[in-house]
Amino acid sequence: MPSIEENNENRLTEEERRLLLQLARDSIRHGVLYGKPLDVDLNKLPPSLRRIRATFVTLEEMGQLRGCIGSLEARRPLAEDVAQNAFAAAFRDPRFPPVTEQEVDKLEIHISVLTPMQEIHFESRQDLLDQIRPGIDGLVLEEGPYRGTFLPAVWQSLPDKRDFLRHLKMKAGLPADYWSDTIRVWRYTTEVIE
Repeated sequence: MPSIEENNENRLTEEERRLLLQLARDSIRHGVLYGKPLDVDLNKLPPSLRRIRATFVTLEEMGQLRGCIGSLEARRPLAEDVAQNAFAAAFRDPRFPPVTEQEVDKLEIHISVLTPMQEIHFESRQDLLDQIRPGIDGLVLEEGPYRGTFLPAVWQSLPDKRDFLRHLKMKAGLPADYWSDTIRVWRYTTEVIE
């Protein structure tokens, strides 16, 4: 299966990227006024924004994280997923208070459009580390009821593979040095829109 780097047919045009960023901001503004995400009229959008895709929306204010919510599996049209996740990042991220009307125009919005996840098959911790592609792969780690993900953007703050994996295990609720033969890991890449 070709990755997004090898297959550019799913990449968005500059106009489509601009539309998604505007849709995210409009959904947050709508949330401030009405307490719910913007309803998206898919019929007015290009076919690429109606495709079923998974996204994460990350909000920053003055360089600091202000909210991040997303979906790992594609379940709804891209434009709708962005509107829903932008609203959720602004108002439902439990780590932050809801965004205020004064903040809406100050927010930096980053949209990550995910490729489908591919499971990584490995024999050992070292085998897994050898297969991870720093700066490219987003990872999902799962062990029983424990699950966590890091978007590829996290490589900027955790560029070492071992540190990346240790912090991902902690995010999933596991000890940093935890290892078992039943850990499962998937990779995905993202197209980042800023």
